[in-house]
Amino acid sequence: MPEAIERGLKAALNNGACCIGEIAISKTSSGGFALCHRDDEGGHQNLEASRSVDDASVIARFDDAGNYRPLKTAPNLRRGWRLEVVDVGELRRALDYFYPGRFAILTAWQQNRLATTPLRETLDRQSGMYRVAAKISDDQIDDVVANFCRSDGGCLRTILWNRDQCGGVPSPKLPPQKFDPAQDQATWPGSATQATATRAIPLLCQEACNLLVAECRKAVKGECGDL
Repeated sequence: MPEAIERGLKAALNNGACCIGEIAISKTSSGGFALCHRDDEGGHQNLEASRSVDDASVIARFDDAGNYRPLKTAPNLRRGWRLEVVDVGELRRALDYFYPGRFAILTAWQQNRLATTPLRETLDRQSGMYRVAAKISDDQIDDVVANFCRSDGGCLRTILWNRDQCGGVPSPKLPPQKFDPAQDQATWPGSATQATATRAIPLLCQEACNLLVAECRKAVKGECGDL
């Protein structure tokens, strides 16, 4: 799998893709790659420089205010850094720190072997304290998914899963672009990166994450009390 991911990265970069999520990728004169926040492009002289791929884990951990980032695909990656890696292998490792597991998902999707799971199925298989999340209504799903998954302040993944086995849209309150892998989720209307939008590698979401499940549980508990 690492070899397939690296081949995909090379192909994407050769085709002009130079962004993923909030990260801009450029080639260095030594043949390696440099990563920085997309909002920091062009200001390399003022950025904190690093050459250790493991520093990506530290950079990804907290936002600009020092708050922990439980959702790594949230649009709150801190700014002010520049990370240089020597080859595509290190690039893959660094990007996996920033966006864990997303390249394995992308590779499976590109090879037409990615299975997606409807939200209702994900909720129905919960147990323990999260079992109640399956009681969420369709109207509540509309609101919870629209709020938690929106690219503007929520999550930069492109949603591939459906609401249920019938293929219902996750939330009609999200724009169609949220479900299109060809769309750059970091460049929603009014975003700081909109003016410099370039072809981007998508962050794909094949099933609802644990944090969204928790939000569904909160919505049910808030309406129904202790269940």
